[in-house]
Amino acid sequence: MQRIYEPASLLEAQMLLGMLENEGVGAHLTGRDLVGGMGDLPAMGLLGLLVADEQADYARQLIGEYNAALPVSGDEPDSFPGVLLC
Repeated sequence: MQRIYEPASLLEAQMLLGMLENEGVGAHLTGRDLVGGMGDLPAMGLLGLLVADEQADYARQLIGEYNAALPVSGDEPDSFPGVLLC
């Protein structure tokens, strides 16, 4: 298994984990239980997404595409240009 990405938050980690699993990539999240012990203090490097060696390149590609995505023009509200509301 390879550690392919360090999410900034547990929310991002869960979202990416779901995305990878929906694309057929078996992924595992490490450090989930450590986040609560840190309270509200930022702690880098606790969370990590791991995938099988043979799926690592595909998983990195999916995460790269996710990080590069922009909101579809016209979907953002007038009061918050550039922000996509889900």
